[in-house]
Amino acid sequence: MTLANIPSSVDDIQQVAVIGAGTMGRGIAISFANAGIKVTLLDLNEDVRNQALSYIQGIYAGMVKRERITQEQADERLACFQLSGEYADIADVQLAIEAVYENIDLKKTIFKQLDETLNPAAILATNTSYLDVDAIAAATSRPEQVLGLHFFSPAHIMKLLEIVRGEKTAPQVLALTEALGQHIGKVAVVAGNCHGFIGNRMLEPYVFQARRLLLEGALPAQVDAALQGFGMAMGPFRMYDVVGIDLEWRSRQLSGTKLPEGSPEELNVRIDNQLCEQERFGQKSGQGYYRYEKGSREAIVDESVEAMVVATSEQAGFERRAIGDEEIIDRCILALVNEGARILEEGIARNSADIDKVYLNGYGFPKERGGPMAYADECGLANILARTEALAEKFGDACAPAPLLKTLAERGGKFSDISN
Repeated sequence: MTLANIPSSVDDIQQVAVIGAGTMGRGIAISFANAGIKVTLLDLNEDVRNQALSYIQGIYAGMVKRERITQEQADERLACFQLSGEYADIADVQLAIEAVYENIDLKKTIFKQLDETLNPAAILATNTSYLDVDAIAAATSRPEQVLGLHFFSPAHIMKLLEIVRGEKTAPQVLALTEALGQHIGKVAVVAGNCHGFIGNRMLEPYVFQARRLLLEGALPAQVDAALQGFGMAMGPFRMYDVVGIDLEWRSRQLSGTKLPEGSPEELNVRIDNQLCEQERFGQKSGQGYYRYEKGSREAIVDESVEAMVVATSEQAGFERRAIGDEEIIDRCILALVNEGARILEEGIARNSADIDKVYLNGYGFPKERGGPMAYADECGLANILARTEALAEKFGDACAPAPLLKTLAERGGKFSDISN
């Protein structure tokens, strides 16, 4: 078997398998069915399969009711689905996408099974948000046919698709999946393999600053309002309520690694930990950083959470102070820009426009500002550097400017000048 045998065009992708029929798997499967591609949704748990089928039927019934599609179109899309609990049923697919929860040992086990079961020409993809694609590929005999296809939740609605190239991913596999992403209506952006890829890697320092601001004197609604005033679709704490505060919390528990007591990272998750211990997981549980009336998504300020924020910061030894909106915006938005500069310098992104595509289509960055890197270019990198250096002087190494930012600012360059 050689790479010449893999599908050569999108038209050759006749059947796709999605492993895991949870929220992500269902959304990914719907994305393919919407494009008329047959999809087998595989899950070993019969109850989960039944729930997935009810969910998918409900999605299409809702679209018919809202006159988004006709009943005939809904029937055509539903006919694209097959549900299974047997790996043997997916042996002949051209592409398999694993969409189980973030546990690398589980993913490696699944990839080993896929490698043994699927035809040698099949492409194997993982929907991981953070994990090492090369480590997953190493569980197979075909690492050149393995890559990341990171969909964003809800996968059938969100436009962004991060395509993660592994060290051994073949160029033709990358090109095919880029074309496939566009075919199913996604904005496809290729990213290198690192922790968090482009989007989630940049999100970490952004959220780090937001959480730190709570410890220093701000409150969730103030941070969210300031960033929404800047133009973000929603602030970080409303975002966490939407996606689920417990996702990171559960991931930390599954990893088994303990953050050093009193470290900046450990301090920053104390509030999240307390919320999760009280089963305040966000909108899905009716309360998180905010509270929600039954059937409503309107975030209502919860005084008990504000009291928890104040108590947690004081117990950690912080002397709370008044924090202005300008500081909130600079610390969070410049953290995005700064990490974007590192990503660009390392070649994780092909260019700054790809970074902007990720943030415009997956993270609610204001379209009128063009994306974090375009915003920085518009402000002028000398200006961005001066503001970043001022933050670093006040708040330490977490704000230290990236080398590429310094280099470009000193020579009057722009992020858009860089091409990898």
